[in-house]
Amino acid sequence: MNSSKQTASTSFKAPDSSSLQLNDQGRLRHFLTTENLSKDILTEIMDVAESFSSVADQAVKKVPVLRGKTIVNLFFEDSTRTRTTFELAAKRLSADVINLNIATSATSKGESILDTIRNLEAMHADMFVVRHGDSGAAHFIARHVAPHVSVINAGDGRHAHPTQAMLDMFSIRREKKEFKGLKVAIIGDILHSRVARSQIHALNTLGVQEVRVIAPSTLLPSDTKSLGVQVHGDLRSGLDGVDVIIMLRLQRERMGGALLPSEHEYFECFGLTAEKLAYAKPDVTVMHPGPINRGVEMDADVADGKHSIILQQVTNGIAIRMAVMTLALGANRASDSS
Repeated sequence: MNSSKQTASTSFKAPDSSSLQLNDQGRLRHFLTTENLSKDILTEIMDVAESFSSVADQAVKKVPVLRGKTIVNLFFEDSTRTRTTFELAAKRLSADVINLNIATSATSKGESILDTIRNLEAMHADMFVVRHGDSGAAHFIARHVAPHVSVINAGDGRHAHPTQAMLDMFSIRREKKEFKGLKVAIIGDILHSRVARSQIHALNTLGVQEVRVIAPSTLLPSDTKSLGVQVHGDLRSGLDGVDVIIMLRLQRERMGGALLPSEHEYFECFGLTAEKLAYAKPDVTVMHPGPINRGVEMDADVADGKHSIILQQVTNGIAIRMAVMTLALGANRASDSS
């Protein structure tokens, strides 16, 4: 790859390894994907998040863990919710935060991503939180940053969204206490969903009994079964006896061609209603990464009902992102001192 000509619009090769994520001591240096990370690492992230979960209840919602550190939100793709939760997480850790507006930054004027990174490193940045429309962008940046800098993937193309997956795992653990024996159904646009891929890897690593995906065939990738899931084409069989339902947002901005006849027909077949919810276990937990398309993915009664923990997921996302930032920057400090 000719890095001197690398720009924000260039496609990146999708990464084939997660070994880049760990330092020499096996600690989390970058957080780029849940794939191939150990159960111990994923559990540690959730344990640290648990320790931060009470910070929001304090009169002063801050801890001095990352005081003096500078974290840059480098978003090449819009996402108000994800950027805001990363910003809140960093500020609650007492870090300094820079939100880089890519639309008006040098990269929009032709500067390469690596030139942008080098300039930010010269300003003593310690972490980049990267969101990009191309798969592999965060990995590319992680391969080229200075040794003291950590990179967090906030979503890249169709590849991965690891912090969203981990806040979902944390939410499940808080509701169900353990993963062993759980049956989890993921419903919706699996084909375009980086969230679903990260969820599937994490769920299998954490030892759930079954991961099911439920979607029309046009919204399933060709390698779905190789991901270690059971595939269902209808809600009745797919939801039978499940403990957790994770709904996915229809990725309108990523869908090309006639993959769906209509949103109305999608809702009739795959939208979650109170009636369809009865196929699952009586104490089923309903989740959604947001934002919700009400009347398309689920109706309001389910989104706001007693089984839904959607708002709790948002709250849990701050604690998880605090945990990931703390662990990654802690690993870099350990590497520097060794």
